[in-house]
Amino acid sequence: MTGSSTKKTVTLIPGDGIGPECVESARRIIDATGVAIEWEVRHAGESVFKQGIPSGVPPETIESIRKTRCVLKGPLGTPVGYGEKSANVTLRKLFETFANIRPVRELPGVPTPYSGRGIDLVVIRENVEDLYAGIEHLQTPGVAQCLKLISRKGCEKIVRLAFEFARSEGRKSVACATKSNIMKLTEGMLKRTFEEIAKEYPDIQAWHVIVDNCAHQLVKKPEQFDVIVTTNMNGDILSDLTSALVGGLGFAPSANLGNDVAIFEAVHGSAPKYAGKNIINPTAVIGSAIMMLRHLGELETAARVENALLVTLEEGKVRTGDVVGYDSGKAGTTTAFTDEIIRNLGRTPKSVTIRTYRPLQIPRLSSDPVSVRPQQRKVIGADVFVETGELPPVLGPALETLAQGTALKLKMVSNRGTQVYPDKGTMIDCVDHYRCRFVLREAQGELTDQQLLELLSRIGSRYRWVHVEKLQEFDGQPSYTKAQGED
Repeated sequence: MTGSSTKKTVTLIPGDGIGPECVESARRIIDATGVAIEWEVRHAGESVFKQGIPSGVPPETIESIRKTRCVLKGPLGTPVGYGEKSANVTLRKLFETFANIRPVRELPGVPTPYSGRGIDLVVIRENVEDLYAGIEHLQTPGVAQCLKLISRKGCEKIVRLAFEFARSEGRKSVACATKSNIMKLTEGMLKRTFEEIAKEYPDIQAWHVIVDNCAHQLVKKPEQFDVIVTTNMNGDILSDLTSALVGGLGFAPSANLGNDVAIFEAVHGSAPKYAGKNIINPTAVIGSAIMMLRHLGELETAARVENALLVTLEEGKVRTGDVVGYDSGKAGTTTAFTDEIIRNLGRTPKSVTIRTYRPLQIPRLSSDPVSVRPQQRKVIGADVFVETGELPPVLGPALETLAQGTALKLKMVSNRGTQVYPDKGTMIDCVDHYRCRFVLREAQGELTDQQLLELLSRIGSRYRWVHVEKLQEFDGQPSYTKAQGED
């Protein structure tokens, strides 16, 4: 595919802080290629928060994205003291851009401690689930909870995309980084899904790595990695680490891809202290624009811009302050750097091997919300979370007394994940938040809602209960984990 003469419309969001300067640089370069792109400028972020729109994304911006299905944007600020969630995260979630693609590679003319190692890898981060679902509660005045939501469908989408991405760029391996040794149900779901789907891609080496070891290995031997697929928060952390290996966030582009909408942006933030000074490095946004061109099918134009950028870095006639030091007297302006890239359109670098790209096939799964259907399911108990300042030797017997005469019996009490009743001789500094696990007295039965409500009523007569989780079995397997020390 070499592109199309049909004009494509792209929603252009300048962003906050240094965003407008970086976006203008990318726009100028793309326009200089003569590619048939029309820009529809819209706004989001800090200026919108100030208008009293809590999401930071006004209706006209949403409508533009629904129409164009493609966005190039600058970083958006999230002010302290007004507004709500990050407008960046809001945009990703509103349009189900489930995959965040963050490539990093060694660049010519950008010296780092890793120069010469041939770093060329991509972090593929699940983009809408995990702790970034943002579901939090203060369960007691001193204990906060954040729900880590991982779905089988979300895992399958990001895993399939990782393998398809590897194929599109001719890459040889995909590593799955998880913390499944600790979070066996959530992070473990990604690992299990990865291992199932990897069998469908025999041409690509697939391997699993614990995420903390992945971070260790990225610093020790980054050249061993090709594609890394991981959960949302892990991906956020690892991708910032990888960008530091090749020169910093100024060189870190990204794409947020969904089945219907794609949003392209730099990994870095709005850096307000540098705003308006014409000194910022626009490479990350330019790189994001290159990814956008490939997404639009403009592969030849993307290659022209990428080659011109690489030639500019390779020759080093104009270098930005993050490379040579802002106070060195050698730093070029954002405008001069952009002008140099435009002058180099049509040239190819001498020291860089250019990767061949093919169109990426984004997996589309069934729209059915139910992705797993067990043949059998049963509720066998409940975890009831209570707020109390009582210590376990008082709380445990009191709960046993309250449960007398009900269908449920107390199995154990834990505090921050460790069993504290019945006592196992541990030394735990308890807080006022206990998980109290009740199970059916008759192992063959199934807990009804009425039986659970009766127990909650009794517990509520003495304690403030704050949260309840049913203990379920799917196809005979427990759907919950044990506390540390629980039999």
